[in-house]
Amino acid sequence: MNGSLAEQLRAALNAARKDRDQHRTLLYSTILSDIGNRDIELGHALEDAEVVEVLRRGIKRRRESVEAFRAGGRGEAADKEQFEITELEKYLPPAVPEEEIRAAVRAAIAAGAKDLGAVMKSAMPQFKGRAEGKDVNRIAREELAATS
Repeated sequence: MNGSLAEQLRAALNAARKDRDQHRTLLYSTILSDIGNRDIELGHALEDAEVVEVLRRGIKRRRESVEAFRAGGRGEAADKEQFEITELEKYLPPAVPEEEIRAAVRAAIAAGAKDLGAVMKSAMPQFKGRAEGKDVNRIAREELAATS
């Protein structure tokens, strides 16, 4: 895939329209709308890293919906949301290995970060757009517990 991430998503939208795939067409239209809104909010064309943030937010929203639908016994709706998560995840960069996150967290602790907030503040910028905060948070909690 060549071009910017937003261009790749536009190409996917066009392909879905040609295939008359209503589900994918709606999904890509929605995510491109989210990207456009963020574009207006920031006042500039989004870089790929900023598009990844929009994608992650969309995935997070859909994960929350999956949980709610499953809890409410609406399996079909949950499956639809899960399909959308899978589609959007194709556009995310490869996940950061857990050991890389763990090494950064350990370095932050060694540098004097004594609480979760300080560790997160030190470690998160290294993984912006490449790792989810909940994963970094979990590892930071584990490492802090191991040092105390």
